Amino acid sequence: MRTSTTFSILFWIYAKRAKNNQTGIYARISVNGKKVNISLKQKVDVDKWDAKGQKMKGNCLKANKLNQYLDEIKSDIVQCYRDLKSENRVLTAELVKARYLGEDKKNHTLLDIFEYHNENMTHNLADCTIGKFLTTQKYLLVYVQEKYKRDNMFLQNLDYEFVLGFESFLRKYRSRPSQGTIGNNVAMKHIQRLKKMIRLAYEMDWIQRDPFTKFKLKYEKKEREFLTKQELKKVEELITSIERLTTVRDLFVFSCYTGLSYIDVINLSQGNIVKGDDGNKWIKTKRQKTGVPVKIPLLEQAEKLIINYKEHPRTENTNRLFPHMSNQKLNSYLKEIADLCEISKSLTFHMARHTFATTITLTNNVPVETVSKLLGHTKIATTQIYAQVVENKISNDMNNLKTTLKVQNQHKPRGSNLKINIMQIVR
Repeated sequence: MRTSTTFSILFWIYAKRAKNNQTGIYARISVNGKKVNISLKQKVDVDKWDAKGQKMKGNCLKANKLNQYLDEIKSDIVQCYRDLKSENRVLTAELVKARYLGEDKKNHTLLDIFEYHNENMTHNLADCTIGKFLTTQKYLLVYVQEKYKRDNMFLQNLDYEFVLGFESFLRKYRSRPSQGTIGNNVAMKHIQRLKKMIRLAYEMDWIQRDPFTKFKLKYEKKEREFLTKQELKKVEELITSIERLTTVRDLFVFSCYTGLSYIDVINLSQGNIVKGDDGNKWIKTKRQKTGVPVKIPLLEQAEKLIINYKEHPRTENTNRLFPHMSNQKLNSYLKEIADLCEISKSLTFHMARHTFATTITLTNNVPVETVSKLLGHTKIATTQIYAQVVENKISNDMNNLKTTLKVQNQHKPRGSNLKINIMQIVR
């Protein structure tokens, strides 16, 4: 968390706005070079103001009373600053002013809600998910700095225009000159995280209105890439003398036959293999991403891979079923495997999960409801996305329909015979 390095209070008058030589007194609060003013609702004669001493000249009763008032205000503002600092708040001049005016409960900031979320939701979210929220937070602060020239933003100042501006910023933003712009769906994910933060603030009464009421997330529908039966066979039958590629191939194929994500495969131990009520072996685990329990029948292809690594040097003393390898390295080595197998698709480890959903289960007539359970989806609509892209299954179903219709037509009487029968009945 950022801490303040400079803090000051200055009392000044607006001499140019004086009427009858009387003008208002203001307190200027500065934190890290950022300034805000507070009108003190007090008047003073321009000629009697000591700009250097920041007080009224003289020792008369009026001067003493006003100067004592200014001392009290300064003391109160300093105390507000100290209180906020002890609360580990992100210190800004606006926040000190809000605390002094008794409005800070209504003036939580973007950083406040993100910090509250990241500190209190870690037990529900995986580390990688928390990392995504931190990335969204980083982009938001860059946007606020570029557009509003501020380090932070009060939640109560967010409106529909702010949301539209953030969307526009994301579509143009490049973190590095060599990097491309953010795609539509990634931009929508960042906005969705901001929307979650705003909703949380609204439910905690930090804000009185939701700037997202008129905004609709616009996701582009994309087909999930997966390996066909022929492509999967190429990967399974790949022979290589390079040990790292052999390990990557086996991890990928295991995921293709279980539907488990990278982190769930890497975390598997012998304790996750249980005997089911049917007498067969099952994988029993929880998805790290969502915490949803999953039970998956252990197919023969997957069981063979577990046996292969049972006495492997990299698993023998770890209690894990497979050697550990980072997701980044896995995906990098999968590109080499794709080249060796002459597969033109951009092979990633997550594609194995898609392959399980499509090539292994749905195309083999496993009901979508069952596939949804195996994948650990909380909504069947998520699984139905896979069902929409299985062209081979659609083709096979339509061919079966053609055959059925053809057989039915062969058993129907021809039109001429039907006409004769009708004429006979009429006679």
